[in-house]
This record gives sequence, structure tokens and C-alpha cells, in this order.
Amino acid sequence: MSRWSDSAWEAARPVYEKILEHPFVRALADGTLSAERFRFYLRQDALYLDGYARRLAHIAARLGRKEHTEAFLRFAADGIAVERALHEQFLGGEHPAPEEISPACLLYTSVLESQTTAPVEVEAAAVLPCFVVYQRVGEAIHARQQGAENPYRQWIETYADPAFAASTAEATAICDALADAAGDATRRRMTDIFVRCTRMEWLFWESAWQLETWKI
Repeated sequence: MSRWSDSAWEAARPVYEKILEHPFVRALADGTLSAERFRFYLRQDALYLDGYARRLAHIAARLGRKEHTEAFLRFAADGIAVERALHEQFLGGEHPAPEEISPACLLYTSVLESQTTAPVEVEAAAVLPCFVVYQRVGEAIHARQQGAENPYRQWIETYADPAFAASTAEATAICDALADAAGDATRRRMTDIFVRCTRMEWLFWESAWQLETWKI
């Protein structure tokens, strides 16, 4: 039996390839991204992670197996620790106000929040792209580094770190276990939300590249 995560990734792969081609990601990789755009991205990421950590904890409370619950609680705690380290480095520890949230960030967090009443399998699949996409982007960028000094090296190394890959593999394995016990209809919903949230990842970087603001 094929793993759900493999078929879900194949469905999302075209979006991931567009992410790698995005000017924000390309400029991040070669170190030419403006400080203004990176700061905008990181401030929105801080607002996103506030809600994301709560979603992880919510999933943990819904999972039936103790080891799965413990893993998702650990993911939530680790995410907060990573955020704190990056923000200390790039934002001087400052945290943005909630009213700063961009349209794209609000949309993404709203998509995740809307899954809280869906089956837990679907809610878990919704948060998985934040693991998988960031790991793959971090590793892809890191592989292209050739010792040149990049002002965003700490961000790159955070998501190219083997420890993050291990967390991603664990989250993926949990989603596969949930999918294995689910019916075909739920598996399709899991794939649909996985692809949709991968699109949200592209939109998040697009928003930062455009320095997106509310029009009215």
C-alpha cells in the first residue's frame, strides 16, 4: 500500500516547484533579498506561528495515541523556540502587534483555523506543509550554498537542520498512520487540504515579496 504522504506530495509538487522559482526564495538563497522584505516576512511569520502553535496543540488534544499527542505537543514547543531564536537574531526580540497581520497571513491562519471542526486527520494534514515545504526549501537552498556569506544563513540552516528533518519525518509518519486508518473520502480531504496549504505557503512568500498591505 502506497503512503498517503507520497501521493499528497506528488499532487503538491507543481506548487513546490513554483515556490523554488519564486523571486523571494531565490533572493533569499543568494543573499540579495532586501532587509525590508525579509523583516516583513519574519514579522508576518511571527503572527502566523502564534496561531500555528495553537493548531498543533489542538491536534495533539484530539489524537488517540499517546505518542502522537506527545509528538505534536513537542512540535508546538519547538516551533516557539525556533521563532524566539530567529526573532532575537533578526528582529531584536520584538514581536509584531496582531493588527499588523497581512491579508495573506490572515487567509492562511483562517484556513488552518477552519479545520478545527474537520476530522483530526484533515486538520493534521493541513499543518503538514509547514513542515515539509520548509524542510525541502531549506535543504534546496542549503545545497546551493558554496561558502559565500549570506545574511540569512541562520534562517537557511534552521530549516536545513537534520533535527528539523527528523521532526518533519515524524509529523509525516503520523499523518500516514492517520490516513491508513481512514476511509478513502477522508484521505481525499487530507490531500486536498495539503495541496491548498502548500499554495498558502507560496502566497505567504508572494505577500512578503510584494510587501502586501490592505488596500482599504
